[in-house]
Amino acid sequence: MIDYISVFIFFFAVIDPVGTVPVFIAATSQFNEKEKRKIALQAAGAAALILLFFIVAGELILTAIDIPLPAFEIAGGIILFLFALTMIFGDSKPDTEMQLVKDSTETAIFPLAVPSLASPGAMLAAVLLTENSSFSLFQQVQTAGVMLSVLFIAFILMLAASWIHRFIGNSGASIISKVMGMILAAVATNSVLSGIKVYFLL
Repeated sequence: MIDYISVFIFFFAVIDPVGTVPVFIAATSQFNEKEKRKIALQAAGAAALILLFFIVAGELILTAIDIPLPAFEIAGGIILFLFALTMIFGDSKPDTEMQLVKDSTETAIFPLAVPSLASPGAMLAAVLLTENSSFSLFQQVQTAGVMLSVLFIAFILMLAASWIHRFIGNSGASIISKVMGMILAAVATNSVLSGIKVYFLL
């Protein structure tokens, strides 16, 4: 059995469903309610397919190009840490991704599915949390289920975006995004230390 709480928090931090709300509002401002529901479903579905692909094929691709998973875990942890720093000190996720809306034509795919939901951090997390040598097939299925549950939460939040945005505003979403960044920084540091321990057989 996996640690559902830690995996859920990890995916919640990198996917950041709350931070997607203002992005969704800005990207769908010109659509009616029916179209907004369709876009929310398409965005969540596309993000799910992308992240499931990384769960299934991510490690196989690494193996094919002869990159040991501990090395990827270290590199992934460093990238996740840098990603977390941008969430904490840089523009928040909503602020950054709402700027992408201006040139967006495929609203559901860009910027909602990628990079808002299926972010680079989420792709790396999908690979790191389903390592074949550390997790059984059943555990990997459990991890995929937790990931899909976070995406489902994101889908529900997008459906309720207008109400949520009135309640927390852009500043509230930015604060939550920064808190998620702090959690992600701690998780990323642990990933680097774990990779170093395995790679150097400490």
